[in-house]
Amino acid sequence: MKKLIYLFLFLPFFCYGQKPNFKSLRYDEDNAHFAQDSTATWYQRFKFIPLNTKKSSYLSFGGEFRSQYFNYVNPLWGDEPKDADGFVLSRYLLHSDLHLGKSLRAFVQLQSSLSNGEAEAPSAVNENPLDLHQAFLDFNFLSGKNHSLIFRIGRQELLYGSQRLVSVRDAPNNRQSFDGAKILFGAKRFKADAFFSHYVQAKNGIFDDVPTSNIALWGTYATLNQAPVINALDVYYLGIKKRSAVFDDGKGEELRHSIGLRSYKAGSNWQYDIEGLYQFGTFSNSKISAWTISANVSHAFDVNLHPKLGLKTELISGDLDYADGKLNTFNPLFPRGGYFGLAALIGPSNLFDVHPSVEFSAARNLVWTTDYDVFYRLSKNDGIYAVNGRLLYSGKGTNAVHIGGQLGTSLEYTPMPFLYVRAEVNWFSAGAYLKQAGNGKDILMSGITFTLKF
Repeated sequence: MKKLIYLFLFLPFFCYGQKPNFKSLRYDEDNAHFAQDSTATWYQRFKFIPLNTKKSSYLSFGGEFRSQYFNYVNPLWGDEPKDADGFVLSRYLLHSDLHLGKSLRAFVQLQSSLSNGEAEAPSAVNENPLDLHQAFLDFNFLSGKNHSLIFRIGRQELLYGSQRLVSVRDAPNNRQSFDGAKILFGAKRFKADAFFSHYVQAKNGIFDDVPTSNIALWGTYATLNQAPVINALDVYYLGIKKRSAVFDDGKGEELRHSIGLRSYKAGSNWQYDIEGLYQFGTFSNSKISAWTISANVSHAFDVNLHPKLGLKTELISGDLDYADGKLNTFNPLFPRGGYFGLAALIGPSNLFDVHPSVEFSAARNLVWTTDYDVFYRLSKNDGIYAVNGRLLYSGKGTNAVHIGGQLGTSLEYTPMPFLYVRAEVNWFSAGAYLKQAGNGKDILMSGITFTLKF
């Protein structure tokens, strides 16, 4: 076992010249091009193991090791137990990818998430010793130069758009997955998915993660690239049903539909990402009417240190009245962990925030970023929520709207494609609302992350 660990630790130093193209969704990585390389290194042979003479069938392996140390001063603004020396999170991912010609594929991934030193018993998001994270089959019915039609069934990660609503949840220790079926159509400038799934509930045991019938997610997501004027456009519908949902307005069964539109541009000095969506449906005996509008604009300058200035802002609806028979609280469904900065202290419900940032690149592999995010409750008749949708504080008994401000800075170092290191510090200055709703102490979070992919 030790030899295997040493192998993966020193893997980058032996394979630096290969420059793999790692993806957020590891199943999106294409290793078939190694079939044409007659001078393949041992690492390339590890990524492409031919199973027939034509090399049309092959097996590939890959994985990730991530270790993080975090220290919080006044966690949950002083309302959670103190932790003097911090805690360590570790995550291990290992996958195999089997291709049998162009028509059939099987992808399997194991995940192990461990926690050491937390003040309280860790949740399943931080501590999930070993489980089957993904296991699906792909049936390819149309394989052309510019067209594809794939039917996928089994346990799988889902990621769409900017990950505001559906993400792999990479920032927390345990990534999330879904059991379901999906149809994927791809063309030269257009792609579209349709899927139905049940959320896989993480548990603290070994091989005990199961899909929960209490949470179902379905939808369609379409993307048009190289569109006139707007560059790229996403149009989507997402539906969710939860047997038991909790908001500041109450508790009950939730059936919610989300219709959204996103326009974005990347790959140039000017970049933007603008998105708006509306939600409707039913919650207990109430009707749902919620919405959000967000904008993320940045500009990079071609001068020394390559400074990049950015500005993000969002309006996210909250409940307007506790007793009007309507729920206006926005539900972010399954968003990415670090929704507002690296600390991930607040989730995207009932908020108005303004988030400027500046980034400097001392070299291609060394980036320093500083940002400041100021938060307000958009509605006085609703509380604030965690990233996972859990109610943190009620809006009852206070009219204060200023939640606080979060100042963060990070240094990211990528010496080679296999290795990533990030050091970060975040300070959250509690505003009037937090001081009235709880202890309202300022939070100081520091951490370091080490990630090795292969």
